[in-house]
Amino acid sequence: MTAPATVDTGYEVVIGLEVHAQLLTRSKMFCSCSAAYTTAPPNSNTCPVCLGLPGALPVINRQAVEMTVRTALALNCEIPPFTKFDRKNYFYPDLPKGYQISQYDLPLSQDGHLEFDVDGVRTRCGVTRVHLEEDTGTMHHAGDVLQEATSSLVDLNRCGVPLMEIVGEPDLRSADAAREYLVRLRQILVYIGVNDGNLEEGSLRCDANVSLRVRGATELGTKVEVKNMNSFRAVHHAITFEIERQARVLDDGGALVQETRGWVEARGATVSQRSKEMAHDYRYFPEPDLPPLQLGRDLVESIRAAIPELPEARAARFSSQYGLSAYDAAVLTGVRAEADTYEALVDAGVSAKVAANWQMGDVAALANEHHVALADSGLGVGGLAALLALVESGAINGSTAKELLSELYIVGGDPAALVTERGLGQVGDAAQLAAVVAEVIEANPKACADFRGGREAALQSLVGQVMKATRGRADARMVTTLLRERLSG
Repeated sequence: MTAPATVDTGYEVVIGLEVHAQLLTRSKMFCSCSAAYTTAPPNSNTCPVCLGLPGALPVINRQAVEMTVRTALALNCEIPPFTKFDRKNYFYPDLPKGYQISQYDLPLSQDGHLEFDVDGVRTRCGVTRVHLEEDTGTMHHAGDVLQEATSSLVDLNRCGVPLMEIVGEPDLRSADAAREYLVRLRQILVYIGVNDGNLEEGSLRCDANVSLRVRGATELGTKVEVKNMNSFRAVHHAITFEIERQARVLDDGGALVQETRGWVEARGATVSQRSKEMAHDYRYFPEPDLPPLQLGRDLVESIRAAIPELPEARAARFSSQYGLSAYDAAVLTGVRAEADTYEALVDAGVSAKVAANWQMGDVAALANEHHVALADSGLGVGGLAALLALVESGAINGSTAKELLSELYIVGGDPAALVTERGLGQVGDAAQLAAVVAEVIEANPKACADFRGGREAALQSLVGQVMKATRGRADARMVTTLLRERLSG
């Protein structure tokens, strides 16, 4: 399905995103069961606590609390000194207790924001709160999910996994802005090590609240929540569809209802699932089995101090410190491990621009081909630095370096030793190259005539012939200079 066109309905679009992120803890939120549920046999990672059996008491996972505070601080949130957990009551087959332990009126954080660019325009979206709760189990349906399932099975392995909810303010005004907000938020969560960023497997999930109002109006329109979006593309398409659908209803004189709708990728449409619950429907009340928490300033500041440099700030530093373009800096800082690799290369003595070009070019291609990052490869950062040092010193040329990179990327080895052993050193002796150039000119009269006639591409063909004759070891710049001198003279 092609990307939908930009929507211009005559209404102002109001969008707020609610993002759920599973935390990268080893155990569940309120018990010692493993949080690694995806590969475990059904219902094997369970205990009386996450099954909600009578008499079982929850215990708070400290690491989950600290990860939530880390996220909140990265999103510029305030951390109140007092917080508590609440019971959110509702019945669903994959919620064995009949309620979810969540947070209501006193969350772990509040009043944050996230800034990002949309088509070159600086955009700021408020973050209402970042709070902590437990995940539910999963339902596995058989049959036609678009019509009616013939049977459903419940797996409670995911039940109780620490789940962080990031509630955004209704500050987004387009599907493009919503997608960019989610992209930047995911990048931050992965950067600070609290979530793996996997939308397809559901460890990062996004619900969109979408409404329309007449341009110039201040009162919000009827809100519709859209679920079941498991990619950035799906978020963009689902919101775009919903904007168009709501506009048609309003243009036809109809009324929108507050409801929850699901995105069906196969149809390219949202479908109604249920009426939207209000807060009072959940009958929130303080969780009686868990004590309130008081987060001391020392704890909060220690968490703040451990937050790594965030991607946008790091990209700005790369531009100023290493003289990189904004594009190169953004690419190199997109993933924290890649940014660390780049700085390690520079620290090892590779010039900033050379390191950037190789890391974003040939190294990235090999990493994608082998599904192994440079830092984890046999060559490693040190090996690449040694290889590039040979290039920068003139010992070998770029062509030889690329061949050695491909050969050594997985198996590793000493580039300098191989160059010596195989006689791969760059041919930079002017007299030796002049002799080869003379032979190539004599053997390629048509290419020489074409160059003298103004065809610049013919010169590159001749350079290629010299490189072939020297088994790729010639200094290409010297060869080009010699050919120009001979042919122009």
